[in-house]
Amino acid sequence: MPVAAAWPISLTASQRQRLKKAAFGHETPHQARIRAQVVLHAARGHSNARIARETGLHLDTVRRWRGRFSQSGLPALADARRSGRLARFTPVQVAETKALACQLPAETGIPLSRWSCPEPAAELTARGITGPVSASTVRRWLRQDAIKPWQYQSWIFIRDPDFRAKAKRVLELYARTFEGVPLGAQEYVVSSDEKTSIQARCRCHPTLSPGADRAMRVNHTYGRGGALAYLAAYDVHRAKVFGPTEARTGIEPFMTLVAQVVSQEPYASAKRVFWIVDNGSSHRGTKAADRLATAFPNAVLVHTHVHASWLNQVEIYFSVVQRKVVSPNDFTNLTQVRDRLRDVEDRYNATAQPFQWRFTTSELDDLLARLDRRTTDHQEEFSAAQSA
Repeated sequence: MPVAAAWPISLTASQRQRLKKAAFGHETPHQARIRAQVVLHAARGHSNARIARETGLHLDTVRRWRGRFSQSGLPALADARRSGRLARFTPVQVAETKALACQLPAETGIPLSRWSCPEPAAELTARGITGPVSASTVRRWLRQDAIKPWQYQSWIFIRDPDFRAKAKRVLELYARTFEGVPLGAQEYVVSSDEKTSIQARCRCHPTLSPGADRAMRVNHTYGRGGALAYLAAYDVHRAKVFGPTEARTGIEPFMTLVAQVVSQEPYASAKRVFWIVDNGSSHRGTKAADRLATAFPNAVLVHTHVHASWLNQVEIYFSVVQRKVVSPNDFTNLTQVRDRLRDVEDRYNATAQPFQWRFTTSELDDLLARLDRRTTDHQEEFSAAQSA
């Protein structure tokens, strides 16, 4: 029986380049790589039998892909479309699943605060929307639109009517400006706050240092050795920290902190020292500002708005303390905690540079515009839900 002649292959420069990229590319799927190699061998005039030997393929496989390329070119090297198994669920059922996941469970009569995939799967079956459906199938449907009803994110409306004015004053102080006038050489900006309830937790077994393929190990069981508060004042532009520890927070501990700072140079002879604080009970309102100005004439108290920890630079320093000093908490007693905080403060003052604060009044205006749009959207959604 005569053997059919091999299909002749002739490549253009563009086809050759694309086939080489497919045949030798590191990210090319194996099947596409093999098919491209078959065509390249055929373009060199090799017989089907030789190509089969060099590629390790069956002779019929080589004939198939050589013939497909000869008849239809590069598109023929892709897999043909297959009918596959008929879908068990209709697009309407998928859409109803997503609609159910976008409702709060309590609104549908389910006593849950949020969905996880097994619950909507069971609910779909109970309502007769679908037949039995697995949680993994529901998860795959929700993933198509990035719907994750098991997650939640908290948010808060701005309640302070003077939000922008207060935030702007703080941001301008960071940029060394107050009420439109640049600060002088004898004027300083200090960010202050309290870190409460730093505990001394004495682990029942010693902490093990890290080793090869082993993280630090901290025993879960501990004995309580008390707690203290860490008050800190951070010079924004000089990157200097002053931080006494106290048994508790309050007016007197805060005034002690201010006295510690303004009793030494360059603050003692400064024209003004601006103290940026939040609305904590130890320095809240006009009474606190008057009290501070009476005791220290060159001190000016500047309050942030409510929920403004993100605007107070000393919180960045507190985050460093939390990550590198307090966690994991393994202290024998409060004296060890005090000594550690004092040592890290000295280390920080010797090496630190001012924080690169990039949030300006322009970014503040952009943020307020976005919040205004989001607030409007939430109110419209809430009104629509109430009317429905």
